[in-house]
Amino acid sequence: MTISVRLFPAFALLGSALFVSSVWAADAPKVSSQQLAPQLYLVKGSGGNIAALLGKDGALVIDAQFAATAPLVKSELDRLQSGISVNTLVNTHFHKDHTDGNAALAGGARIIAHQAVLTRLQSDAKFNQAGLPTETFSGEKTLNLNGQQVLLRTMPVSHTDGDLVVWFQAQNVLHMGDLFFADRFPFIDLSSGGSVAGYIANTKTILSQVNDTTKIIPGHGDLMDKAGLQRFLAMMEQTLVEVQAMKAQGLSADQAVAKGLSAQWKKWSWN
Repeated sequence: MTISVRLFPAFALLGSALFVSSVWAADAPKVSSQQLAPQLYLVKGSGGNIAALLGKDGALVIDAQFAATAPLVKSELDRLQSGISVNTLVNTHFHKDHTDGNAALAGGARIIAHQAVLTRLQSDAKFNQAGLPTETFSGEKTLNLNGQQVLLRTMPVSHTDGDLVVWFQAQNVLHMGDLFFADRFPFIDLSSGGSVAGYIANTKTILSQVNDTTKIIPGHGDLMDKAGLQRFLAMMEQTLVEVQAMKAQGLSADQAVAKGLSAQWKKWSWN
């Protein structure tokens, strides 16, 4: 498994999470929304996908994208429900394209995350401390907001060592953060506790818990369903087989990189 991580972006793009953040940060900020259910929206912009549950308790927002995009996100939320403010923010993990906007979007509000997210953001001298999580947990946490029950569940090490997923249970909508990249290779942050085996295992776990009508919000890309997540898992498993075959043939890491994956996976590459 280790050699497969070294070889291919199908399992990990080596380098810092800031490199990945810069891919989306370079895009001109533009924000749009898609209604998934009454009160519940997918908000897309420059960075990781946002979910927003609106209502009398204010906005519950999942992930915050970049600080520069926060005014546009606020404007979009206000367009959807006039005068609304972000009262609760959940971070699916610590990467900049999901947390940089914390302070600008929800400074002074309730911010919830895995304990590892708080630890990593506290150690980042460039992170706006006004956006640090105010509550951390491990396991499960239930929120009752805007007449809805929302389940937060931390996951074993996978994309990073501080991932969680968010279930909007009544609406059968799941936000997976960067445990899911829609129809593209995943980024697994090995330098921050990420695990290839854990990533695949978590994908299988989630697949056992969703059904054919579940709407799945990936960390990046378009809204997906169970079939899309199954396709994602099949890609990871099949490319792993290719890597293992090259390893069995005695190819070095450089030789395997030069040979590359079979042509069918070219469309999964995103940089």
